[in-house]
Amino acid sequence: MYMILLVLGVVLWTIAHLFKRLRPAQRAAMGDKGKALATVGILAGLVLMIVGYRGAEFINVWYPPAFMVHLNNLLMLVGLYIFFAGGAKVWLGRKIRHAQLTGVKTWAIAHLLVNGDLASILLFGGMLAWAVLSVILINKADRAWTPAAPQGALREVIYGVGVLVAFGVITMIHAWLGVSPFPG
Repeated sequence: MYMILLVLGVVLWTIAHLFKRLRPAQRAAMGDKGKALATVGILAGLVLMIVGYRGAEFINVWYPPAFMVHLNNLLMLVGLYIFFAGGAKVWLGRKIRHAQLTGVKTWAIAHLLVNGDLASILLFGGMLAWAVLSVILINKADRAWTPAAPQGALREVIYGVGVLVAFGVITMIHAWLGVSPFPG
């Protein structure tokens, strides 16, 4: 039952996000109601993913090597930097067109490296597939992209500290949930 909720959550998340890309005319005709519907779909998908993942039976598919934890943590730092880089208009955000989606892809790959159970493969693999598909559809619809103007070295330093703080908060949340992101 929980595995079904997890899959439904990933599917609902994907459909809600891709609605405007796959059906732009219908989405535009809906106006603000379409935006509200997409938001409800995204939030419902998120709730289903969380409930489904937390409740899913552990079905092991493969055994990740212990050293992958270190690679996961490094990729999570990189993924966080990339995810927020576009909005912050820092150096990397001016080099990567889809910084948030690239950050999600990095996050998903990092988690696939350290989680060998079926629920994790469905969740993180599904999110990876959604992010890849989103980039493809966005690039197909709009090939033009203008990088943001440089913001200066101080902004880079402040941003780097912010990423480290975010990583610390995420680590504490994982510990609170009973999952240590560091080797014991």
